[in-house]
Amino acid sequence: MKSAVICLAVLPVVVVVAQERKPEPFDLRAHYTKYEYRIPTRDGVHLFTSIYVPKDTSHPYPFLMTRTPYSVAPYGEDHYRTRLGQSEAFERAGYIFVFQDVRGRYQSEGRFVDMPPQFDRASSPKDVDESTDTYDTIEWLLKNVPNNNGKVGIYGISYPGFFTSASIINSHPAVKAASPQAPMTNLFDGDDGYHGGAFMLAANFGFYARFKPRGSDLELPPAQPFSPYEYGTTDGYEYFLRHYPISNLETIIKSPLFDDQANNAVYNDFWKLRDLSQHMKGVKCAVLTVGGWFDEQDLEGPFKTYHAIEKNNPGIFNGIAIGPWTHGGWATLQGQHMGRVLFHSNTADYYRDHVILPFFEQYLKGNGDAHLPEATVFETGSNVWRQYSAWPPKEAQSRSLYLHANGKLSFDPPASGEAAFDEYVSDPHHPVPFLGYAAIGVPKEYMVGDQRFASKRPDVLVYQSDPLQDDVTFAGPVLPRLQVSSSGTDSDFVVKLIDEYPADFDEPSQPETPRPTDVEMPQEKMGGYQMLLRGEPVRAKFRNGWENPQPLTANEVTAVNYEMPDINHTFRRGHRIMVQIQSSWFPLVDLNPQTFTDIPRAKLSDFKPATERVYHSAEHSSLLVIGMMK
Repeated sequence: MKSAVICLAVLPVVVVVAQERKPEPFDLRAHYTKYEYRIPTRDGVHLFTSIYVPKDTSHPYPFLMTRTPYSVAPYGEDHYRTRLGQSEAFERAGYIFVFQDVRGRYQSEGRFVDMPPQFDRASSPKDVDESTDTYDTIEWLLKNVPNNNGKVGIYGISYPGFFTSASIINSHPAVKAASPQAPMTNLFDGDDGYHGGAFMLAANFGFYARFKPRGSDLELPPAQPFSPYEYGTTDGYEYFLRHYPISNLETIIKSPLFDDQANNAVYNDFWKLRDLSQHMKGVKCAVLTVGGWFDEQDLEGPFKTYHAIEKNNPGIFNGIAIGPWTHGGWATLQGQHMGRVLFHSNTADYYRDHVILPFFEQYLKGNGDAHLPEATVFETGSNVWRQYSAWPPKEAQSRSLYLHANGKLSFDPPASGEAAFDEYVSDPHHPVPFLGYAAIGVPKEYMVGDQRFASKRPDVLVYQSDPLQDDVTFAGPVLPRLQVSSSGTDSDFVVKLIDEYPADFDEPSQPETPRPTDVEMPQEKMGGYQMLLRGEPVRAKFRNGWENPQPLTANEVTAVNYEMPDINHTFRRGHRIMVQIQSSWFPLVDLNPQTFTDIPRAKLSDFKPATERVYHSAEHSSLLVIGMMK
């Protein structure tokens, strides 16, 4: 970059203002040589693997591996990826980067199984899984790739995050560091498939419309574009209502993988075999699990993975890092904002420079101490990074936030004599949308979206605190404890925890650093904004367990208790804490017929309106239990 030159007309001098020079772009071809191999596994299947080796041979390098079902393209030793690590700093630091098509995908042989089951311990050569495939790959790499230092790191985001977790079960001794990032962990309990027993309709339809099994193993097709599904409309709400019920959607999408997701609507053996948290044992390496507070796909997976490793593998470093990011945003964005909500710093840059790179440098190269605590978490609202010795923080004290009559919300329990309940009619033919505008798929920003559109609907209950006199910080899971009734025999209840900004809040919303093609838009003020912090459904028939659906008794008061994913948020002084409750969230979540039935096989005539009641009396209190920081 050229220095700025300022000419002063009244003085015969030129003042040169120094500017910080940006490093020259890093040329991968100049520093790395690419190789391609088909690595054999114990059952004879060969896995296609791309390896980028530093040209500098003055010292040995560790391996840094990603295993993916999404293709290691581009194929061909003359064709390079545009990025090898999660930042350019990884490439400058120097690693032997390894990318592998997992079994049955793209250029790898074998049969692909969606979210493949895991063996606790292989007993024969035929017992292959992602752990054994990784073990065999590492054995080959150590013996056949020169100038390695004998250490291996593994990381991946989302589905590759699942493969990262699976890769370190009974891990190879050479694996010294792993980072499962947004890992799919239990698809039925909080990840992509089901939340609270309710099917995540829009996301699964959009994903499995594109993600299909390939043909014969012998075809070994080249990478195909991961092109979006053509809905023929810009309004997903209208599209899914028009094509409901789910049996119609199955006919449209024609995907056996979608059918598996939609039709296994209880926690059965299909899901149990795929719950990776039950198998996170024999982990011998340092682990840093990564996630985003606003991950629209795999928000729960990082917490389940972190806790499972903590429980089953004493003596290793087991950390977690959570920032204010959407799904995988920590690897691609600056992290200055989410939708209209600002974080006032480049949070993803901070993570890449001060968390993930130092983690791998320490455990794979011995380059100093990264000084990472067990929990590195961003606190939204106050917009600061926090470090804790455990997650949830030991300092968090359990508090109860009670619903009251007249839409009030308070830490005080209801007094005797308060009105017993609020009610609304839930009509599955006119469900509550999850967005206040027309869109296709699942826009990432819905996770912090303004909820004023929903608060105006008659089928959404709204409870809010008085303006806060002091900051209030919540940390840990959110636990709704509801007392409800329904005129139907099954219903969903969606609880949303919201930060309501003061009406006179005048900070403008701003976009990420504008690109040259961005159109300058007027800045919107955030006064009155109702920021979604956490929203989660629960299907009432699962109130006594995911394996044991039971009908509601019509109009009988019933306890419905469940757990929402963790938060770490400060409600600032002058803001209000808000809770909204509704019985549909469409098409994010599939529709409940509000009659006790096998929902995937329900007919349109099975979907009936129901009167829902939420109780908040002294006898039947509804509340949220949350950890509060002092």
